[in-house]
Amino acid sequence: MIPVISKNAPAAVGPYSHAVIHNDTVYCAGQIPLDPASGEIVGTTIEEQTRQVMSNLEAVLKECNASLKTIVKTTVFLASMDDFAGMNQVYEAAFDGHKPARSAFQVARLPKDALVEIECIAVCEKK
Repeated sequence: MIPVISKNAPAAVGPYSHAVIHNDTVYCAGQIPLDPASGEIVGTTIEEQTRQVMSNLEAVLKECNASLKTIVKTTVFLASMDDFAGMNQVYEAAFDGHKPARSAFQVARLPKDALVEIECIAVCEKK
């Protein structure tokens, strides 16, 4: 197993790696809408926060020689299912036609009171 820390993603807020690569599969930790430079939440709407989460996931995946196009499965955690439509609109645009398997849940609370957190499993691209 190869732990991965991306300098272009927000620092981990606990004792974990941004991702772990095992047998060309990338297991990404959940990303919340933190600005990588400031460590502060970006945006107040679900759309703004989802855009930042997808950007953070892209940064981690790039470090693993993977991309949004190589994601096999995502798990979306929402502070409120009322935000599902807004999240889904940004999510769909980010994937640009790619449709990985997905689960979505409403949870009691997310770190730093974020509105959304997304984790994923992806495949490393061939070099």
